[in-house]
Parts: sequence; C-alpha cells; structure tokens
Amino acid sequence: MTAAHHHAIHVDVDVPLARRLLAAQFPEWADLPLAPVESAGTDNAIFRLGDDLVVRMPRVDWAVGQVEKEQRWLPRIAPHLPLAIPAPVAMGTPDGDYPWSWSVYNWLDGEAAAPGRFADLTQAAVALGEFVNALRQIDAAGGPPPGDHNFLRGEPLLNRDEEMREAIADSHGLVDIETVTRAWEAALDTPVWAGPPVWVHGDLQAANLLLKDGQLSAVIDFGGLGVGDPACDLLVAWNLFCGESREAFRAAVQPDEATWARGRGWALSVAMIQLPYYLHRRPLIAAGARYVIGEVLAEYRSETAARV
Repeated sequence: MTAAHHHAIHVDVDVPLARRLLAAQFPEWADLPLAPVESAGTDNAIFRLGDDLVVRMPRVDWAVGQVEKEQRWLPRIAPHLPLAIPAPVAMGTPDGDYPWSWSVYNWLDGEAAAPGRFADLTQAAVALGEFVNALRQIDAAGGPPPGDHNFLRGEPLLNRDEEMREAIADSHGLVDIETVTRAWEAALDTPVWAGPPVWVHGDLQAANLLLKDGQLSAVIDFGGLGVGDPACDLLVAWNLFCGESREAFRAAVQPDEATWARGRGWALSVAMIQLPYYLHRRPLIAAGARYVIGEVLAEYRSETAARV
C-alpha cells in the first residue's frame, strides 16, 4: 500500500488496447487469440496470447519500473532456480494512448495455487523453501535495491514503522490492537540484517504460485523482485503455510532466529496495512489479511508464553 499513498496515474487497459499495441509493434502475433486472465493482483493487466504467450501491461505508474527490471533480470536468475519462472519474450514500448513499456512472456501452464489444491502442502513448503534458498544464493551485484518498483520489499523493517502505526490507528475494533502493537515492537527490536543484500521475490503467496497435478511447478509475478533483507520472503510462512507445513518451510530455508522474527514482522505489517485499506475495496484481500494477523499473533503469543 505504500505506493498507493502517492497520487497514482492509472490507465484503463482492455483487450482492444492490447490488440492495437500488438498489431502496431508485433504484427506476427496480431491475429492470435487474446483473452484477459483473472489475477488477484491490481498493478498489471494480463492477457493470454495464443497458446504459448502472455501479455502483461502496467495499469498504474508505480508498476512501470517492473517491466525493464524483469526483462533484464529474470533471464539471468532463471537458470539458477529449481522452479520455472516467467521468461520475457519481447518488450513493447509506449504508443498512442498507452504511455508505458509492457511485456510479452512465455505462458506457464499450471493451476493457480490455493490451500486445498496442493497434493501435499508440507512437500510444497519444502520445495518453496529450496526455491527461496536458491534465489538468495544468486549473485546480487548490481541488483535493484528496494524502491517503488518493488513496493519497498527488502527494506529495513523499521522503515515501515510510520505506515504500520497509521494502520494500527485505523484498525481499532478490527483486531487485537494491543497484541498487534506488542508483536510489532518485538519485531522492531530484532537485530537488523547484517549480511549483504540478497535477491528477494518480494511477494510470495498462493496467488503467485502454480501447481501441476498438485505439485508446485512455478513461481510467477516478479514485480517485487529486488535485493535487500531476505526476511520479506518469509511472508509465505504465515499467508499460506501453518503447523507442519510452516515448520517444513522454516527447516528448508533455515533462517536465523532474527530473520524469522523479522519475517513475522513483515507478515504482520503487510497484513495490517492491507486490512483497513482493502476492508471495503477488496473484501477478499481484507479477509486474507485478517487470517495472516491471526496466524502471526498466535505464534507470537505462543513464543511469549514459552519464555515466561
């Protein structure tokens, strides 16, 4: 939501616009079937192009920086990863009534992930943990630091404090504010990341995972890609995994205690900022935020009780 706080420029993107751009810039694809793809994301319009391609066009100005970033970096990191990721095929340019660059990628077959669709959620947690580790080990020299292009994923947790306090103030009557505040302050008290910046996906959640026959097969939507503190890639531990699967993910990633605690702070802050913002705009996102807050607070309470 950080980017949402500036005066954003929005563009309406539809099939006729996408087809006009294809006809002008990539006439070899102009006659292929083109259909919108439903997505939980709000920053980009996505269209399937024929059987093998997908068009991805920013709807809002803060997503524009993702285009060249993904075109540059995804081909470089893909060979080092154990799961498939999108491969850029072409980059479109501003044209007429569309002001920004846009992308054509290969189409990745698979079913959008959801908790009930996994053949074995614990097995998927291990596979995703291995993906996170592989991503972290790729040379991050020259990689983009946190910024508007990736909604500041990978920045120090303390940088989120002002926005988090505003979200807490806006959430009275929605959640247990006192425990949220204690859990957040505990996360801020955790040692900061002392290592070099590492690659982060930035937005690991079910909506950005694909399954084949119930098995994790691909990770998509690298708009949050950047280099920084790896704690933000632990978000998925609370927004998708729980119990045995969360422990399996943690064991696969093997974060130190401080990084796990910062990851929990990331999960709490993202969900708390989402909750009041999306409460009436996107109720499903708000419901997901409530779930994450509940999971984070349950773990926080359990750890606090164990220390008494």
